[in-house]
Amino acid sequence: MAVSKEKMAANPDNSPPAVTTTTPSQATPLPAADSRFFNRELSWLEFNQRVLDEALDPAIPLLERLKFLAITASNLDEFFMVRVGSLQMLRRQQNPSRDPAGMTPAEQLEAVSARTHQMVRDQYRCLLEVIEPALQADQLRRVSPAELTDRQHKVIRQVFDQKIYPILTPIGVPAKEDFPQLVNQTLNMCVRLQGDEPGTSKFAVIPFGRGRERIITLPHDAGYSFILLENVLEQFVGSFFIGETVVECIPFRITRNADMELREDAASDLLREMVEALDARREGDCVRLELAAAASQEMLEFLMGVTEVSEQDVYLLDGPIDLTVMMRIHETQGFDAHRDKPWPPRNSPRIDATQSMFQEIAKGDILLYHPYESFDPIVRFIEEAAVDPDVLAIKQTLYRTSRNSPIVAALKRAAQNGKYVTAVLELKARFDEARNIEWARDLERADVQVIYGVKGLKTHAKICLVVRREPQGIQRYMHFGTGNYNEITSRLYVDASLFTCDEDVGSDATAFFNAVTGYSQPQRFRRLEAAPLGLRERILELIDAEIDRKKHGQKAMIHAKFNALVDEQMIEALYRASQAGVKIRLNIRGICCLRPGIEGLSENITVTSIVDRFLEHSRVLYFHHGGDDLVFISSADWMPRNLDRRIELLVPVSAPGAKSRMLSLLRTHFQDTAKAKKLLSDGRYVRTTVAQGAEPFRSQAALYARVAEEVQEAEQMRPTMLEPHLPSDVDKL
Repeated sequence: MAVSKEKMAANPDNSPPAVTTTTPSQATPLPAADSRFFNRELSWLEFNQRVLDEALDPAIPLLERLKFLAITASNLDEFFMVRVGSLQMLRRQQNPSRDPAGMTPAEQLEAVSARTHQMVRDQYRCLLEVIEPALQADQLRRVSPAELTDRQHKVIRQVFDQKIYPILTPIGVPAKEDFPQLVNQTLNMCVRLQGDEPGTSKFAVIPFGRGRERIITLPHDAGYSFILLENVLEQFVGSFFIGETVVECIPFRITRNADMELREDAASDLLREMVEALDARREGDCVRLELAAAASQEMLEFLMGVTEVSEQDVYLLDGPIDLTVMMRIHETQGFDAHRDKPWPPRNSPRIDATQSMFQEIAKGDILLYHPYESFDPIVRFIEEAAVDPDVLAIKQTLYRTSRNSPIVAALKRAAQNGKYVTAVLELKARFDEARNIEWARDLERADVQVIYGVKGLKTHAKICLVVRREPQGIQRYMHFGTGNYNEITSRLYVDASLFTCDEDVGSDATAFFNAVTGYSQPQRFRRLEAAPLGLRERILELIDAEIDRKKHGQKAMIHAKFNALVDEQMIEALYRASQAGVKIRLNIRGICCLRPGIEGLSENITVTSIVDRFLEHSRVLYFHHGGDDLVFISSADWMPRNLDRRIELLVPVSAPGAKSRMLSLLRTHFQDTAKAKKLLSDGRYVRTTVAQGAEPFRSQAALYARVAEEVQEAEQMRPTMLEPHLPSDVDKL
């Protein structure tokens, strides 16, 4: 096998290049002049570059930069498992189709490989030349085997003898067909031994498996010192091969294709089919091989042969493999000077914690914005419903939940209390399938009616409907969100929540669940819109209405915030609106296949992206609509999968107070000049300009300050209560 190790090296000339932020023009092929679209894969990689830019930003505390670096690694892991894996399958099938940007699967893979290799080089330069040296200066250091003191060496010897040697098992690989079925994205050690004949080699693999602790704390006089598990194993690997000569010991990791194909039409038992699909994922083709750059040519060729990858898929790394491990270092106790100042979620002044959620919602619609405002009211809403004797039924969708979800616990408690509880639990939530399968079984044991969604579609909508008996009759209370029912991620993701008991929306919510859980033919909704039924058509209708108003000389505007814009039909509609003169402002965190700023096509469209401390996740739409100001929140991004292959919701924000607040929040995002980057027509993202002498405006900081101010004002407005001691209190005095 003719493989050039130098060609694939992360730093071929072994020189320490300066750390710079790679711009798309340096690494990404520009779109063809006549192309109306950016390639989605390359656009996503530029989003990940914007995350990496945060790790490179000297204004951000060091441990937060380390966190962003770990996030870029985690993002790339999923990208390879899903997107690269899919492209490789298309290439093997010799699929000649071209994407909207005009690229074949082979062309996309070539461009992706060039861009990701550049990105990986930037990642390791950032870690090894910037972050780690700066942390080491403050006594937080990763220790290499050569730097171990005698005391530290004694400690790792004990760790090896007690916690590594008795557990790990080497596997000999006499032939390619004997190579073990390694777990996806787990670290392994490949050991080259001297062969039985002079000049020959034999190989063995030591799999680490899942759940193995890689961070080993070392004794230290000050600060915090650690060594990685693979470095410990390198020191004592000979203990596994008594009587043999170890020539080389190299850590490596493989990434498998995880883009599952599930034939629901042939699955009589979706739960069993999902379990089988997960098993198949564990055996997917290898789409990426990562190994230490110190590997010999012979080691490299061996690993490429047994994993069946091409040079394009090999990543030789000058530092620790799997940088997601650095998230553990970010969580190290102490070193607060290198962390962001805490921004804990605040209790919304719009909700009186002394009153029931039903009383509060009955007063009027409530809009919350997380994580600036606490997610607790959503949990409390469901927990109160579980024990309220007047609640008759709870119906809820669940896509991604936390490991010990209080919401799932409340649904179980509600069913045990005799309420009619229905959970539409999406088994096909990517990478959360196993957890959702367990939740499904757990809920069913508690007598919850579990629905696995609709055949051929993922249920991605975020809705909880509570049916309550009240003196005036049956009343429906609802929560809608742009994010998941997950109290953990709610502290990290920017999302909108809407509570309402609007009668028309309640009728729509009931019809929605009847359509999803039964055989009810979908009815025309009064206020809501759902994908794949009419959500796409409703948005196109709203865009066309702005076009029509502009043609008649009226003011026309569209503002939207979401995570991805890929759908060709939606992009073409926005192009038509721009050509008609409609002013369009888009705030898109991730993928954007629309090319803004092209004369005669999209000169009236501006696109910005915010990457900051919290993950921007809210989906908000605004249409001027002749001055009526139509505002919506949604669970859907503008991608074909969301609009055509998922159950999604578009929810109007109509109550004057909630609408006014949502518009104010949206305007704040568009005002950002600190963390926002503007997309240019050639694919580059550049910092937004700031007027000379002006301070950059950071939207997330402004939003948190605004919520904190509202909370403080509400506390000052709260009247002082004088509470007398009652006779029963006397003994407590």
